[in-house]
Amino acid sequence: LFLNRRGAATFIQCRNCGFALRCRRCEVALTYHAVEDVLVCHQCNYKTSVPNLCPRCMSRRIKFLGSGTQKVEQETNYAFPQAKLLRWDSDATRQKHSHWEIMNKFRAHEADILIGTQMIAKGLDLPLVTLVGVVSADTGLNLPDFRAGERTFQLLSQVAGRAGRGPIEGQVIIQTYSPEHYIIQAAAKQDYASFYDMEIAYRRQLHNPPFSQLARLVFSHTNDARCQQETQRMKRRLTEEIQAKGLDSINIIGPAPAFIHRLRGRFRWQLVIRGSRLPPFLSQITVPQGWIVDIDPVGLT
Repeated sequence: LFLNRRGAATFIQCRNCGFALRCRRCEVALTYHAVEDVLVCHQCNYKTSVPNLCPRCMSRRIKFLGSGTQKVEQETNYAFPQAKLLRWDSDATRQKHSHWEIMNKFRAHEADILIGTQMIAKGLDLPLVTLVGVVSADTGLNLPDFRAGERTFQLLSQVAGRAGRGPIEGQVIIQTYSPEHYIIQAAAKQDYASFYDMEIAYRRQLHNPPFSQLARLVFSHTNDARCQQETQRMKRRLTEEIQAKGLDSINIIGPAPAFIHRLRGRFRWQLVIRGSRLPPFLSQITVPQGWIVDIDPVGLT
């Protein structure tokens, strides 16, 4: 069973006032981990106990929402009480040889069901596995990154490949809220050609790589207003340089807050530059301290 989220609940929220507990240093919701009975930030690893009362309105009506691998493990245990379960995620593999121990136990059939994140999707040869279930296949599909669909297709194809590697034919069941999405359709059919045709057409239409080159410039600061001002100043500097050199093929997206606006106590704003031959252009720009320049970024989140 595959779900690319750790923990038992992705966030906890007050049913009275709607307040959701967030990390003190990052602009992300805290994830509830049932095994340790603690709230954890998956960005900076900040931990805190689960409150009995809502910090805002003092209500006791606190609800655990969303699902992670620990929640799937609990529900699977309720549904199949006789089955032996193993969970394979970064919480369960903190010891040096944890990966090998889990894999060897499952190979030796010391467990009936393996539950995990993308760790269980990557190249494992488990001939006895004949059924793979994907929980919430949409998890990474709607992120603000043009590669989100490609990554989802890769992950679904990889995890589906764990079934039927022995003499018995395998089956894959994908749970999704977007069954008609071309990524889900192509992954369910293991049809790379149809995925490629649709994806490359969208990228050509929107002038995304490989039809252009991207550079991501991120500025971070403890003051949000200062961070925004510096990003706007950099955009003006880049725009002046583009106009002075007549580089009509280069355009700037932003400034905008990063996907995770605040990370480890520092606010982040970003610019995305799209065009061709970006390294020679950017090499002539003086980049002040506090900036990160990422040419051909792997991700935009």
